[in-house]
Parts: sequence; C-alpha cells; structure tokens
Amino acid sequence: MRVLPLTPATQEKVLASRRDSSRAAERVAARIVEDVRRRGDAALFAYTKRFDGVALSAKNVWVSRAELKQALRKVPADFLAAIDHAARNIRLVAKKQKPAEWDVEVEPGVRAGQRVRAIESIGCYLPGGRFSLVSTLLMTVAPAREAGVRNIVVVSPQPGAALLAAAERLGVRSVARVGGAQAIAALAYGTKLIPRVDKIFGPGNRFVTAAKRLVSADCAIDMLAGPTEAIVLADSGNPQFIAADLIAQAEHDPDAIAIFVTTSARLGRAVAEEIERQIAALPDSNLARRSLANSGAVLVARKLADAIRFVNLFAPEHLTLPGKSSGLLDRIDSAGSIFLGDWSAQTFGDYSSGTNHVLPTGGVARTRGGLSVTDFVKCISVQEVSHAGFVRLAPVAAEFARAEGLDAHGRSVEVRK
Repeated sequence: MRVLPLTPATQEKVLASRRDSSRAAERVAARIVEDVRRRGDAALFAYTKRFDGVALSAKNVWVSRAELKQALRKVPADFLAAIDHAARNIRLVAKKQKPAEWDVEVEPGVRAGQRVRAIESIGCYLPGGRFSLVSTLLMTVAPAREAGVRNIVVVSPQPGAALLAAAERLGVRSVARVGGAQAIAALAYGTKLIPRVDKIFGPGNRFVTAAKRLVSADCAIDMLAGPTEAIVLADSGNPQFIAADLIAQAEHDPDAIAIFVTTSARLGRAVAEEIERQIAALPDSNLARRSLANSGAVLVARKLADAIRFVNLFAPEHLTLPGKSSGLLDRIDSAGSIFLGDWSAQTFGDYSSGTNHVLPTGGVARTRGGLSVTDFVKCISVQEVSHAGFVRLAPVAAEFARAEGLDAHGRSVEVRK
C-alpha cells in the first residue's frame, strides 16, 4: 500500500484516474447499448454468451416460479433469518424516509398540496461476478415495496440459489439471467422478452455505470453507482479496523478505490503495514489485491483542513470517521454514506444496518446522497383556487403574463372574470 503526501499534484492524479476510467468504459458501453437497442434479444443473448459464458434463449432467460421456490430449500435457515432481519431494518429506514402527503392554505382561497405516488415499473440490476450480490436485491426491492411499486424486474447474470431464495422471500416474481451493459440497454429500451421499465436501479461495474449514463436520456436511473469507493479519515484510531474496512470495500471490484487520509504519518504507515498483513491472509483470487495495488493509497496531509478539503472534493461513496473523529461530521459536506466510530464497520452498511448500500460514486455524492424510498416515488403538486382566491391571484398572474409577452396566459385568467 503506497504512502504518499497529500499534495495538489497527488490530489489531481487521484481524481484524474477516476475520470479516465469512466471515459474508456463509456466507449465500450456505447457500442453494446446501441447493438441491443437495434437487434434486441439477439444482441442481448450474444453478449451474455460472450461475457458470461451462458447460452440463453426464450426458454431459459427467465427464472421459473418452480426455481424460485426450490431455492428456498437450498439455503440454510440462518441465511433466511438474516434476509428477514436485514429486510426489516431496510424497510424501517425506508418508511422513515417516505415523503408525506400534505395540504396547506397558501393564502385565503388558495390551497396547495402534495400527493405521493409510486413509480409503476422498475428494473433492479444486481451485480454478478463470482457471486451475485444478494444484499443489493434487498437494498432495491425492499424500499421499492415500501414505496408501493407494483412491477419489479430483477436482472442478474447467473443468479445463484441465495439470490433466488431472497427474491422469493421478498415476493419478486420476475428474475432474468442477464447482466452487464446489455442488461441495462434491455431494461431501458425493451426487447421482445425483456420489458421496458420506467426507471433502473442498482450499482454495477464501470461498464454498467457507463451504460446507465448513456440510457438516462430515455429511461430514468437512480444514480451513477459504479465501482466501490471507500475513504477512512482519521488522525487516530485502530489500524486493524481501518485496514479491514478498506480491504472489505476493495474486494468488490478490481476498479475499486480505497484510501486512508490522515495527518499522522505514523498512523498512515501502521495502516499500510496492517493492510499488507491482512491481504496476505486472503486467497490469491481476492479482488482486493488488484484494486489496492492499482488504486489504494495512504495520503498524509499537512493539516486536517487539507484532508477534509480532499474528502469533500472526492465525495466518496463510503466514508468512515473512526475513533474520536466523529467531531468531523459537521465538516463533511459530500459523501454517500458516513460511518461513525470504531464499531461502525462499513460492512454493516452493505448488509444490515438499514441504510442503503446503493450509493453515488464518481463524485456524484457532491449533489446527492444514497438510494432511498424517495427515489421510488413521485411527489405530485396539487393546487385549488376558489373564486375568492382567483380575485387575489389574477392581478399577479396578469403582470407576469404581460412582462413575459405570453398573451394566452393572460387571456386564460381574463376569461374567468
């Protein structure tokens, strides 16, 4: 693990590496998206065979009802209990997040209000690889259910028994064996076998994220949630805990970014050494080895203000403030999800604390937070004006219509006098 001074040059290099990766992925994703849009299922199946080694057809692209039920019998009872526990926490947080309906009298005779309606159909993308991310199913489906979404389509390459059991447990009936940028294109534009949805949810690798960006002009997306990013910011703390959190997030993806930012060179070296020790205990195939070698670093800042400035500029997906660093919370403006204290392992946010693990990456946390139930609903404004209210508002509307040169706007008020 590299230990580097946090200089302007180092900062720019870290940020630039993220931008370069995004541009390269978008060129590849663009070809895939256009091909699926043009050739539909034929292209979808061809890319699935090429990238996932799975031969699909109309007969096996969808997981059958019998397979979903059978999956429940293939997983341990303790795993089903874990699903129920995590889902309960996620639903509780989602219920707290749900926007309320309201009405208010703006002025005599003028009422305004808000009605909350669920999105009709959504697609939930679940990353694959060696293991399907079962937890992402909960993080997308549970808040969708709480919001009242009726039609939920799940896509994941080679879904295993654990994922299918979770889908059955959560009442999901539509699971397709497709993934990658090609699955995003299918959900956005529809094929003969895959229905078009109103909005796409879920994280993915850089190609999936690029595909979501490309289709966003035609189909709504939750956010750009690409390869994992984790930063730990502290000038004191337990090196074992800090190293463990960084390694845990680094194993998600070979393009993951894991960084420790500190003002203590001594602690920085201790964390770097601890990472090497813990990595040595992992299998050679663990992706954390690659991602830490490519994008991992310990950055030593001269001043705490410089460290905080870097974190807010980077806007990480995950941010841990360990030890007694919780006092820094008020100085953090941009992060997807923040973990306070020594015992708040980032893994809890991934699985079971109730907060959502679908989080903004690539600097998007500068403008929004993680996935919430609000992403699954529409807040519709409602207004009602009585005759008394009309009398009060008509002169105001007439002045604006005159100033903007919109005669028909003025006339729509005038005809009611």
